[in-house]
Formats: sequence, C-alpha cells, structure tokens
Amino acid sequence: MLTQFEHFAVTEMMGKTDNPPRANGALCFGSQWERSSFGMALALAKSGAFEWDDFRDELIATIKNWEDAHPVDRSSWNYYDQFLTALEKAVVKAGVVDPEEIVAALAA
Repeated sequence: MLTQFEHFAVTEMMGKTDNPPRANGALCFGSQWERSSFGMALALAKSGAFEWDDFRDELIATIKNWEDAHPVDRSSWNYYDQFLTALEKAVVKAGVVDPEEIVAALAA
C-alpha cells in the first residue's frame, strides 16, 4: 500500500515522458536494484533531501540526453539506468553527496 506521498509521486509521473514501466497498472521492476533506486528516490524526496519535481526535471533531461545520443539504435534502453543517473545528479545537486563519493562507491 502506498503512502499519500508515494501515490502522489507515482501518479504525477503517469502518462509523461518519465513514466516508469508498468504491468497491469503496477510498477514493474526487472531487478532488485531498480526497486531500491525507486524506493530511495521516494524516500529522499519525502524526507526533504530534494523536491520531487526537481528530480522529475532531472529524469526528463536525462532521458532526453540518452535519446539524443541514441537516435537510431535504442536496443540498450533501460528506464532505470536513466532513473539512477538522474537520482545521482539530483543528490549531488542537492548537496546530499559529493560526486567523488559516488565514484568511490561504484569503484568499491
């Protein structure tokens, strides 16, 4: 069951370019890291680390950048790759983490 904030966040994205994948109306995750990324974004926005709309703007821009870089072959498309990239940008922009911390975490 979704909290009011989670319901708002998910329905706010419906029918827009940043719409998460769905199956029979429910959010669709291909793996645990996708589910965790989505949950982390919701939790950070809910706690006030950044505004949900600021994250959405980052996600829309990230999706556009990917589409512009892959005008013909989109076989490598994964919504949650773009979602995670946008989340990384949002937490850096909000001052939650430094970019070096993300690099170090990925290297570990």
